[in-house]
Amino acid sequence: MASITKRGKSWSYTVSNYVDGVNKQIKKGGFRTKREAEIAAAAIEAQKGEGSLKLNSAIPIATYFERWIKAYKADVHYNTQLRYQNSLKWVKVYFENTKINTLTALDYQEFLNWFGSSRSEESVKKLDSHIGACLRHAHDVGDIRYNITRGRKIQASHTGKRAHDKYIANHKDAQKLYSYLYHHLEDGFGLIHHLLLLALVTGLRFQELLGLTPNDFDFNDNTLDINKSWDYKQQSGFDKLKNEASYRKITIDPNVMVIFKELIDAITNQRLRKMIIFRSPHHPTDSFTNEGTNKALRKVLNELGIDPITVHGLRHTHASELLYAGVSIQYISKRLGHSDIQTTLNTYTHIVKELEAQNDAVTVQLFTP
Repeated sequence: MASITKRGKSWSYTVSNYVDGVNKQIKKGGFRTKREAEIAAAAIEAQKGEGSLKLNSAIPIATYFERWIKAYKADVHYNTQLRYQNSLKWVKVYFENTKINTLTALDYQEFLNWFGSSRSEESVKKLDSHIGACLRHAHDVGDIRYNITRGRKIQASHTGKRAHDKYIANHKDAQKLYSYLYHHLEDGFGLIHHLLLLALVTGLRFQELLGLTPNDFDFNDNTLDINKSWDYKQQSGFDKLKNEASYRKITIDPNVMVIFKELIDAITNQRLRKMIIFRSPHHPTDSFTNEGTNKALRKVLNELGIDPITVHGLRHTHASELLYAGVSIQYISKRLGHSDIQTTLNTYTHIVKELEAQNDAVTVQLFTP
């Protein structure tokens, strides 16, 4: 029978494990609730009963990580899968044939430091989120004895692109871009200006924009149904969305909806009405590319005298405009299709902190003598 105890604010379990007459107890802590500790302990007890209990694994960490990706991340979006494979590449380069059960917390920290010696903090965090999740899983199931990710620090040689370089921070500039695109739709290459305008007023991811078909527009309610994406890297066709929260319906600027109603009403061929809207004029079965779209956006921004950003920066611009307008973080998180509100808070920490400072100024002057 497992022993469940509380230490400080967390819970832990102790499971008896007799080996050759000696009780080599299995202990694990850090659970938020008693129930979580009981469930984890029950899993260990079940493994004991089945004779499958193991306290460490002597296979290379790269092999373990690869198996973990195949087992637990097989259903993630194609682009996310590529990022996991990239993390696997660096694990293979650094650790080679190092066994996972020989790794220490110091080994893992040195690995992060090595990777971060020539990369941004954001890149190191992404790598840590991948391999760290795998190592914590290995600890939870008894493949390694300790959680070697606990206490690790993210260190990098540079912070990467600054937050305010990723989006249009000035409301007047954002409005200037909106007005230009709205009045110069026919000046772009094909429907490229339509795409940029829709990106600005929706905050959709690039692959979500490309996955839109005429049926996704509801002109009665001025809503857009985001239910699929388009594989613009391989041009292999429709794909699922990034996560479950990405499947959503959002309201759209009525003026922009009028533009797209006219555009879609002009499509009389039923076959074309089932195809993506933002097709390449030169290759009708393919979509616009990320590179070509960024090039078109840079051209417009240069003409307007606005510092260049990428098309993904239009997503950040949309979110920042909503935040500065006082829209709730919960609404923005849902509109952007984030898996949870913490993702939104982490992405826009700089703006949230700025707004908190403004709120402080209002609060201290709320009551006057």
